[in-house]
Amino acid sequence: MSTNLLLCDCAGSQSLDVDQIGSACEVACSKVHTMLCTRELGAAADLMKDGEPVLIACGQEQDVFRDLAEDLNVDQPAFVDLRDRAGWSDQGQEAAPKMAALAAEALLPQPITSSVDVVSEGSCCIIGPGDVSYALADRLSDTLAVTVLVTDGTEPTSRAFDVVQGQVRSVAGALGGFSLKLDELQQLEPEGRGAFGWTPPRNGARSACDILIDLTGGTPFVQAPAKREGYLRADPRDAVAIERLAFEAVQLVGTFEKPLYVRMEETLCAHSRAEQVACTNCLDICPTGAITSAGEHVAIDPMICAGCGECAAVCPSTAITYEDPPVSAVLSRMHILSRTYRRAGGVAPRLLVHDAHGAEMIRLAARFGRGLPADVIPVELSVISGFGHAEMLAGLAHGFARVDILLSPTTERDALDRELALAQAIAGDAGLGLIDEGDPDVLSDLLYTQHVPIPLTDPVLPLGNRRQIARLAAQALNPGAEEPLPLPQDAPYGAVAVDTDACTLCLSCVSLCPSGALIDNPDMPQLNFQQDACLQCGLCRTICPEKAITLVPQLDLSDAALSQQVLNEEEPCACVECGALFGVKSTVERIMEKLSGSHPMFASSEQARMIQMCDNCRVNAQFQQPDNPFQSNPRPRVVTTDDYFSKRKDH
Repeated sequence: MSTNLLLCDCAGSQSLDVDQIGSACEVACSKVHTMLCTRELGAAADLMKDGEPVLIACGQEQDVFRDLAEDLNVDQPAFVDLRDRAGWSDQGQEAAPKMAALAAEALLPQPITSSVDVVSEGSCCIIGPGDVSYALADRLSDTLAVTVLVTDGTEPTSRAFDVVQGQVRSVAGALGGFSLKLDELQQLEPEGRGAFGWTPPRNGARSACDILIDLTGGTPFVQAPAKREGYLRADPRDAVAIERLAFEAVQLVGTFEKPLYVRMEETLCAHSRAEQVACTNCLDICPTGAITSAGEHVAIDPMICAGCGECAAVCPSTAITYEDPPVSAVLSRMHILSRTYRRAGGVAPRLLVHDAHGAEMIRLAARFGRGLPADVIPVELSVISGFGHAEMLAGLAHGFARVDILLSPTTERDALDRELALAQAIAGDAGLGLIDEGDPDVLSDLLYTQHVPIPLTDPVLPLGNRRQIARLAAQALNPGAEEPLPLPQDAPYGAVAVDTDACTLCLSCVSLCPSGALIDNPDMPQLNFQQDACLQCGLCRTICPEKAITLVPQLDLSDAALSQQVLNEEEPCACVECGALFGVKSTVERIMEKLSGSHPMFASSEQARMIQMCDNCRVNAQFQQPDNPFQSNPRPRVVTTDDYFSKRKDH
């Protein structure tokens, strides 16, 4: 079923090339309307009634068309904003390729993010001084089940809600599942005349609630309080903020869908092995504290996770993947934008990645300023902090001349700064950058004067997980690279250098390597390495008893990185009894030199000789020793029938 693109030039304020847009994005275009949302609304109604999918080129009046579809009892149309992102621009006459690309992107089906239901029954805990907490509790008690944890001992004036006093030791959880640990807890004793009494204080009390309101004005009880759903916080001296908070609290009752932003594959995690900590990237960067150590892997609390995506961007093993949307969906959007732009006659597109704040800046720049240049294609994501080096490199590999990320005031920058440095080290002189600008006019001027490098003449389509995407994109961007690309110290790609003079081939590193990059040879003393699999987690360096291992951050784009390379090998030792090869000859010789004739267990030549035996021969030799500690009394002779007959004859 084909999609109909409904075009409108918004009262003649933009130029639309129907033929160029329709042919490039392979969609049926309507004639160019002038006032589709008002006087020509009937044309939209007629097209919706036909039953075919409709894509309306209007971002401003979406509610009008949604209400129309509801009145007609037909499917809701899709929308694409061509005006603010392309038509309203100093280069609007040249924007047809970008319009075609934006329309083609809007036709792409988007994956649905998995979610889980969060139930909030309205139990609310207010923590703060009595004067403001009691007043807020009075207002909310008709709607919510309120408990006030008063922090200054103020006597309550109402029994419409519960009152306790104490100290908060810790807070865990999120909307629908907060858990509090309290010390010096005292509950109100309502009986008797005069002032209310309090129970004796006790430590280690636990409580739970669905909504937590913090009016203490001090340090927040949780990390990243603005990102913790169900945690509402206001300055107790700010009456307006408390009023807003009261309105928000009553909205938090019911069943809500919580997106499952990330997916965790525990078997791929390189957090630790044998109680030796290796990778802590996600633990170090998570702003909400949703990630915790759980033995050899990490655990992610989906109720606390706010979906910033930073953990997935810095995960070296792809154990954590972002799902809102997945990286494959982002790459599909970049691919269709670049391909359609070129098909429509464009040459060197630039990609501008932004969030909702950036979208508003673009709209303001379009309405009151110069708008975006005709070659700058905006891509809006729900969050941009998880746009990692793989996505940046993929954008260049898809044929974009530049990939820029427009920051907002609330963007988490830790992962972006790190990932940008890594992407720039891999891409070289290609255009990558972060734009930290809050003025729409300045943003436009910056983009109009920006240096535009020459894009790839033969774009590629990187596929796979983040590591595979980065490697394929890097190969396309560095076609003549003969040597490995040097990378920053915290890069997830690299080699392992072994000091062969110090290494004893104990193979401790092999047994603990979480990615299988270090490999032994069962037939001889040999340490092999596959560079493509190395995560640079540092576990091998930590566990090596001889401190013979050094990490070398680099990206080898040759085929040699995909195969095993020998890091160290030695001559095996031959068993003096059976001739079977075992162990390392030099290690056995060193042991002989240190133990033979000096250690009580190897005082004699026969005992020392066992050091040069394989496992089987050593066991056999041990059992044949006269002082064998495992030796037992001789096995008794088996009694036969003849023995019984002999006894009878004797009697």
